[in-house]
Amino acid sequence: MTTKERSAVQAAVADGRASPALKTSALIVLGSVFAVALVGYGLAAVQLSLGRDALVAATVLLLLIFALVVNGLHHHGFDRFGLANAVTAVRAALVSMACAIVVFPDALQEAQPTVWALVVLVLVALALDGVDGHLARRFSQESELGARFDMEVDALLILCLSAAALLLDKAGAWVLLIGLMRYGFVLAQYPLPRLAGSLPPSLRRKVVCVVQVAVLCLILLPGIAPPVSSWLAALALLLLSYSFAIDCLYLLSQAEADE
Repeated sequence: MTTKERSAVQAAVADGRASPALKTSALIVLGSVFAVALVGYGLAAVQLSLGRDALVAATVLLLLIFALVVNGLHHHGFDRFGLANAVTAVRAALVSMACAIVVFPDALQEAQPTVWALVVLVLVALALDGVDGHLARRFSQESELGARFDMEVDALLILCLSAAALLLDKAGAWVLLIGLMRYGFVLAQYPLPRLAGSLPPSLRRKVVCVVQVAVLCLILLPGIAPPVSSWLAALALLLLSYSFAIDCLYLLSQAEADE
């Protein structure tokens, strides 16, 4: 990026808007991922007998996610969307399909191939989870948008898996707390603005996220049934609660120190 181009990008960010080059780059990447995803969704719907509703749900969800990303491009700070965000976009496409399978659970409850397909989608999304962050650091394109995009895809995936665990009777309704905790934390920031502060990077937070996905994915397998599945889910919930408690205490203490 030339000095002139960098200045243009910085000026656009300062004005709360994305540069034309970034918009073009993002639309090309997201449009390409969306087009490929549509083909994949169609094939999955046919092979797994998911029905048109699941196909439409996955498509609409992915479109909504990408629309939110485009709306937040001014938080990126570069003139290219970047390979890291492209990988996250692929993860979003996989998670959208997984969510559609869970939202329309008839095939999920009646056919083991659908369960295995869900597990495979999750495992691929999980495998790519560390790739986007690595690429962002490798090419020096770390941004607020990229971090938020990655985090929200993770949160949606965990919510999807916790709902699947409930639908497959792997645990009680309390298992939804695993998926809803992130959103509860965001809502808690309104009555408690102190929780809206910035958190430092944390290996503990990343490990806990991976553990949640891994445990929820494990208990979805046909061979894992209650009470074992319930115990595993409960342990995952306790670990997640512990991690959120640490973050909340940190944010509250930082706010008090600033005062």
